[in-house]
Amino acid sequence: MSDFGIESVLAEMRRLAAQADPAGARETAAAGDNRSFAELLEASIEQVNAAQASAAEMAAAFERGDESVSLPEVMIALQKASLSFQAMTEVRNRLVTAYQEVMNMPV
Repeated sequence: MSDFGIESVLAEMRRLAAQADPAGARETAAAGDNRSFAELLEASIEQVNAAQASAAEMAAAFERGDESVSLPEVMIALQKASLSFQAMTEVRNRLVTAYQEVMNMPV
């Protein structure tokens, strides 16, 4: 897998994270490229987890009958969480493929 492919997937994940949590995206952008790939991946996983937890919390509040949470807000939060999880799964799949390609290279 090329560096361009990984960078484009990471850029897409950052864009999705910025849409889901603008404050967290600004923190990520402020950190710059001084972080390692592992740190970026870990931060992305944490953002996906936070999006899923937030969506689940909103859904539970709606189910309890909380008037401050509307159905469209819940559905949008659930879709954002689902998309971010799908993006993270795709990154994982591509990393595994890249690892397998490297391991199959002749020495």
